[in-house]
Amino acid sequence: MQDGADEGTAGDLVDWDLAVTTAKRLMRPGPDIGRDDARRAVEELRACAVTAQTHVRDYTGLHAETATAPVLVVDRGGWVEANVDGFRTVLRPLIDKLRAKRGQPGPMTTAIGSRVTGLEVGGLLAYLSNKVLGQFDPFYTGAEGHGGRLLLVAPNVVHVERELEVDPRDFRLWVCIHEETHRVQFTAVPWLRDHLLGEISSLIGSTELDPGKLAQMLRDGVDKVGKLLRGDSEVSLLDVMQTPEQREVVERITAVMSLLEGHADVVMDGVGPQVIPSVAVIRRKFSKRRAGAGPLDQLLRRLLGFDAKLRQYRDGAIFVRGAVEKVGMDGFNAVWDNAGNLPGRAEIADPSLWVARVHG
Repeated sequence: MQDGADEGTAGDLVDWDLAVTTAKRLMRPGPDIGRDDARRAVEELRACAVTAQTHVRDYTGLHAETATAPVLVVDRGGWVEANVDGFRTVLRPLIDKLRAKRGQPGPMTTAIGSRVTGLEVGGLLAYLSNKVLGQFDPFYTGAEGHGGRLLLVAPNVVHVERELEVDPRDFRLWVCIHEETHRVQFTAVPWLRDHLLGEISSLIGSTELDPGKLAQMLRDGVDKVGKLLRGDSEVSLLDVMQTPEQREVVERITAVMSLLEGHADVVMDGVGPQVIPSVAVIRRKFSKRRAGAGPLDQLLRRLLGFDAKLRQYRDGAIFVRGAVEKVGMDGFNAVWDNAGNLPGRAEIADPSLWVARVHG
């Protein structure tokens, strides 16, 4: 975790130390692997991360300095600590807004409230900690001034490659190509991080803090959650608290995330046949795994909006392939020129609209 210099800013909302402790206590144990095999897995992930840099650069035409964002191979606990840092950064504007609205709370209120939310955040992180293979954290700023960091979660990669019964080296490189694409997106496109932070700030700025309006939103949310429990995959807990203004921002953020996830999927599959002999087998088995969760896991995915994330991979990949087919990779790369060239939700669904707007 980062140092605690800004602990006071976030301390009245979440007990972050408790969140980390709770997540580590609740998270599942990693795969049964010997020390030598674990060391080799970490070393190979690091090597694959380096190899992926050249492949991604050559395929996408995007160039990012390798030193601008470090690559870290972590265990599940390390992933939890890194994401707590990210949560602190993203939530800081909301916490400042709450403090301005209500003033400094009493010590008893602070202690109880922060511990409750700390337990909730810890439970969420514990659930996620065994599912994430890799992640680029764009909001991290290191002591060296790095913008972002790439995390590869070694035990989860080993677990999935065993579960799918695929070639370990091929699978590790495949994962690294996907995550390296995210690293390149943010480091080769320096305005993207600030743009995304700005959208998140807009979302927070439109957060409704009036108790009466919050109560009405919660009542409306009961009906939405009921639909979700009946199998309506278009509803998640993220929908419950959204105002009309927030929905507009969420649509823009969703379009950007669809672009980023779809682009990474296209790159990993585009590079794959050249350097990963078993890429077709990996893609087929991995896609089946994505859709094959048990009933409880499916419910949790819908509650947390994970089904929407899976649609981001699918819809974003369709957009990228459609745009590249029409204007080539160089023409598609105009999407990174400025925020005005990012696709909207309608353009994600119909790449020809984006091509017509950006390329005339």
